[in-house]
Amino acid sequence: MTVLLLFALAILIAAIVPGPDFAMVVRNTVLAGRASGMWTAIGIGLGVSVWVFAASAGMAALLAASAVAFAVVKFAGAAYLVYLGVRSIRAAIKERRTPADAIELDHGMSRAAAFRSGLLCNVLNPKAAVFFTALMPQFIGSGAEWGLIGELAAVAMTVVAVWFLLLANLIGLLRKLLDRPRVRAWINGVTGAVMVALGLRVAAG
Repeated sequence: MTVLLLFALAILIAAIVPGPDFAMVVRNTVLAGRASGMWTAIGIGLGVSVWVFAASAGMAALLAASAVAFAVVKFAGAAYLVYLGVRSIRAAIKERRTPADAIELDHGMSRAAAFRSGLLCNVLNPKAAVFFTALMPQFIGSGAEWGLIGELAAVAMTVVAVWFLLLANLIGLLRKLLDRPRVRAWINGVTGAVMVALGLRVAAG
């Protein structure tokens, strides 16, 4: 139990630090509502569990050790973040140029799209490979016991998903304010710029 609690604490601290996952939950919740933010959170949680298994199996260590593989994941993740950031910025510019009474709010993001965006955002983050490669040996030792690894993966997924579910619901409480066209334009612009900056940072890292 102590091992699981310590692992949960380590995962929670890492999740709380703002990064691509944080920006993705904010973006999707603002764009398409609380449900989309919640499905994004679940996708991120699944991505974290994938990294737990990958690091335990040595795949993350191989990725971190291979310059080519690391570069591929790094640039794929960076390109994905920049792409989403540019889309948000373009949406902000369009909303700023359109009369407030003529703006049609887009709530059309499907659950699958929201889930997929969260999953890809996490899985394509190369820093996750480094983080879990360093973290997992502290909890599984030199021998991989798959029962324990499964428990750790479940703990990681639960902690991360709950944290981002809370974030999505907190933003959802401000829904009426966020639905104002000019407020949405401002938030789209800010979150878009943040995601582009994060993408460039990932590419340069």
